[in-house]
Amino acid sequence: MAQATVLKPGQYRHLIRATRATSRAPERDVLVLMMGIHMGMRVSEIAQVEVGDFMFASGKLRQEVSLRAVVTKGCRQRCVYLTNRDLVAALEDYLTLRVERRWRMSDDPKRYRGLRPDSALILTFKGYKYSMNRKRRINYAGEQIDYAACDALQSHVTKLYRDAGIKGGSSHSGRRSMASRLLAQGHDLETIQLMLGHAELDHIDPYLEVSNERFRQAFADVL
Repeated sequence: MAQATVLKPGQYRHLIRATRATSRAPERDVLVLMMGIHMGMRVSEIAQVEVGDFMFASGKLRQEVSLRAVVTKGCRQRCVYLTNRDLVAALEDYLTLRVERRWRMSDDPKRYRGLRPDSALILTFKGYKYSMNRKRRINYAGEQIDYAACDALQSHVTKLYRDAGIKGGSSHSGRRSMASRLLAQGHDLETIQLMLGHAELDHIDPYLEVSNERFRQAFADVL
């Protein structure tokens, strides 16, 4: 099976520019793309996280975001960090849009910027929560596992890559790009494993792409 494209820096910038220029919901779509690329979040996780996961009651954004076990594919809680400047700006833009459109508002404008903390962070174009699909797969141990997927958002993200002209781009490109970039920067595999939320180290192999230059240099660096 072909692996999703790993974005080069120029492709990443083009993807964001193209999405802002052509998307029907640019604020949301840019944020969704960045959550995959900068936070390593799966589409199913992006579809299920709530406003309260990313924001304090005061309205201030959380830097450390806890992905609850109930929203993760492996049912294992993990933390991701809202520290990238472009990602923070994209989130602020989308939250401002939500408030302007009065999507899922509470009765208290002083808490959570007036948004319902238990409402999904990412909403459809009409302001509704994305539907989840129940699926089954066989894990590495040969066991049958039930899990939740968001087919609608996954297809939409793949379309964003296609609309930007990025061949082979899909909803997995964000996580693969993040993992490969971290590896190229010298981060160890155990750190990447934790950031992606995998139980076993060998599970991250499909997400990694090693450049020929780095591969050649590895031979030169032996002893």
